[in-house]
Amino acid sequence: MSELVRQLSKYAAYHRDGRNVATHMAGIPAIVLAIEALTSRATIGVGGLVLTPAMLISAAAGFYYLKLDLRFGAAMAGLLALGVGFGAAVAGLSAALWLTVSLALFVGGWALQFVGHHYEGRKPAFLDDLKSLLIGPLFVVAEAAVALGLRKDVGQAISPRARAD
Repeated sequence: MSELVRQLSKYAAYHRDGRNVATHMAGIPAIVLAIEALTSRATIGVGGLVLTPAMLISAAAGFYYLKLDLRFGAAMAGLLALGVGFGAAVAGLSAALWLTVSLALFVGGWALQFVGHHYEGRKPAFLDDLKSLLIGPLFVVAEAAVALGLRKDVGQAISPRARAD
């Protein structure tokens, strides 16, 4: 079994109720965008380059996803790059508007997560394993890919393992 299937199966075991999955499909992207926006205002000079913490965090996450699976990793890296662009645009707003947008996405995203887990009747996965905070965004992309008929192999491998966990 691949590490990708193992991680997604473990996460999926906490997300069997369709209402919970639906809230995560909106809530997790909101949280990721909020983090990218919140970490895009500060800059770090590195050898003549101007970087933001959002760029560094997204690059590190992208490399992790690529290590798990090349195709999902490429999709995640692309989405994270778009998120960095979003974060930079929000960071360019006035401080009050930057914080309002970022915190609204963050709080709203987490509210959706906890509503979903109310339906699920099970605590969030990150309470048992902090790595699930990194697997959550990948789970959203994997769910979307499987729903679109892509990566059926991953969907078929995850489903029985999630029920067993």
